[in-house]
Amino acid sequence: MKKYRERIADVILQERLEAKGAVLIEGPKWCGKTTTACQIAKSSILIQDPAKKKQYIKMAEIDPTLLLEGETPRLIDEWQLAPQLWDAVRFEVDKRDSFKQFILTGSATPARDSVISHSGTGRISRMMMRPMSLFESGDSNGSVSLKELFEFSKNIAVKSDINIRRLSFLICRGGWPKAIDQSEKIALRQAYDYYDAVVESDIRIADENIRNPQRVKLLMRSLSRFIASDAKVTNIKADMITNDNDSLDEDTIFKYITALKSIFVVEDLPSWSPNLRSRTAIRTSDTRHFVDPSIAVASLGIGPADLLNDLNTMGLLFESMCIRDLRVFAESLEGTVYHYRDKSGLECDAIVHLRNGAYALIEVKLGGSEIEDAARNLLALKGKIDTSRMKAPSIMMVLTGTEYGYKRDDGVYIVPIGCLKN
Repeated sequence: MKKYRERIADVILQERLEAKGAVLIEGPKWCGKTTTACQIAKSSILIQDPAKKKQYIKMAEIDPTLLLEGETPRLIDEWQLAPQLWDAVRFEVDKRDSFKQFILTGSATPARDSVISHSGTGRISRMMMRPMSLFESGDSNGSVSLKELFEFSKNIAVKSDINIRRLSFLICRGGWPKAIDQSEKIALRQAYDYYDAVVESDIRIADENIRNPQRVKLLMRSLSRFIASDAKVTNIKADMITNDNDSLDEDTIFKYITALKSIFVVEDLPSWSPNLRSRTAIRTSDTRHFVDPSIAVASLGIGPADLLNDLNTMGLLFESMCIRDLRVFAESLEGTVYHYRDKSGLECDAIVHLRNGAYALIEVKLGGSEIEDAARNLLALKGKIDTSRMKAPSIMMVLTGTEYGYKRDDGVYIVPIGCLKN
């Protein structure tokens, strides 16, 4: 049996269970939700089990409480296949009046309907799991801790073990647990298999009216070309029409994107609205991203060699990989990741904003030649922030694909992605 690799989510799940009667782990298929939950669960019910699925769903309709019996915490895997279980869990948590009772996992967000009468607020804590960060997969040496940089400023002198060829592979491999420690061919196959499953079947879990896999492929390909940009639906429509003779309306494209979001394939990056010293119009459009950059790679039908021959595309996909890792790390720090762009053209690829008000300004750059411009951007944005109304940034960082990490005289950290951890 393959040895379990520790996940950042392990600690988050344990902490949430200590404070709530139930925890819902959401995230894309194949990212390791069930495996992580099984490390803590004392009993389980796997709704997806083909031999028992129909029986479980029928039982959930008749008397869902029978499915909740068992040693706690009890895992209910893919609960959304029997949505009656949501209200049953909420009621049972109230009745038992105890923490650490249930773990639910879900790879899709079911539509709120008459079957689910209550949001679960106050009883069921939610957490998001994503594919592995480079630190979790063992590719980052973890010599720079984001948490420690938030707590105190310090000098760093670190070295990444990841070169440009390895980076191109890691982008294409993605953070899928099944891809880790495999041969290159098998590892790269996982993202393509995931993509095929989304296109051919999984998207219909979110919207049964989506029955044209070719349209889904075209949309995902277009989203991949616009990765790390704030492309509007009109731009996506124009791009798709060049590859599809049939007419496409914007409502249909929006419906497809919504479906991809509900199965955690698409995870756009929201905009950040800080308090500024002067009036500046901030662009509020989300930045386009998949939950893992390997999905874009599979959508485009490319591999590591293609990225090395197109460093512009590699740079955008590298940015998306860094956003994935920052989101994984932020989850453990009770933070959220945003982006910033204003009408003057000033932008910042990632802002990690913690619940306590502390935040990090982060620019992502694949190569060393862009570091100077990135540092200037960070300092310019810092200068715009009204520190009488909000804190000054705790961290200014250029996250890179380069080898060495250090702290500059102006306070900007240069950190290779191969050195970062939560």
